Amino acid sequence: MIEALAKEGVKPDVICGCSIGAFVGAAAAAGDLDKLKTWVGSLKWNNVVSLMDISLRSGLIRGDRLMDFFERKFADRDFSELGIPFACVATDLRNGREVWLREGSVSDAVRASIALPGLLTPVVHDGRLLVDGGLVNPVPVSLCRAMGADVVIAVDLGSDLVGKTRKSVKAEGEETDEPGWAERFFSRFGIGGRSLEPVAPENDLPSLLTVMSTSINIMQVRVARSRLAGEPADVLITPRLGQLGPLDYHRGAEAIAEGAVAVEHAMHAIRYALDG
Repeated sequence: MIEALAKEGVKPDVICGCSIGAFVGAAAAAGDLDKLKTWVGSLKWNNVVSLMDISLRSGLIRGDRLMDFFERKFADRDFSELGIPFACVATDLRNGREVWLREGSVSDAVRASIALPGLLTPVVHDGRLLVDGGLVNPVPVSLCRAMGADVVIAVDLGSDLVGKTRKSVKAEGEETDEPGWAERFFSRFGIGGRSLEPVAPENDLPSLLTVMSTSINIMQVRVARSRLAGEPADVLITPRLGQLGPLDYHRGAEAIAEGAVAVEHAMHAIRYALDG
């Protein structure tokens, strides 16, 4: 999405991110966005599986392989070394406070910001136990303002996630309502399986992974709407991503395409905000 804005001549002065937005935002701030796009475009579902280090303790995935790979592909930097000022949001699991990460290792900060409860294990960072910032501030407009932004172009990735039946894509391009690769993979450990629809009989309820990810989506959508009502962005971009699951990294090209379409639809509002 940042790439789509750049093609329109819009370059951010600061970048703030939360959860997967922290991952992408860090790459953009470091000037590695093209490299990230190439990597995501080459991913297959089996490549994603290879990054999964199963834990089943405080989270289904430790996340060490993912971040080790991130550091190898996109060398870790200190925040002060980034080409564009960057910050990301995490949540203190002990007291529920919002934590702004702006100093030290970018990789460590991103790992904390993406620690989706139940999926990725929490991170101990500067004496605090941190998890995904989406629990408290999924669209961190307030952080952008605090970093000096006059015009905030926000991206809400959750606007289309609730109430939709996710589709998995077959090799020939057809869509199916069967469980996605993540549900099938985790079913080996007894925590994958059914999707939410159609409504299942009591003895065939949705999988733990489906219930957990959908519940978190509902919570983050509600929190985002509440925060945005009190801390509105100048422009809000809402790509339609309801067809993607939380671990569908191999479908990144679809997400990028949806982001480009959303930017195109928002360009009039963006121009008006910047000119005003």
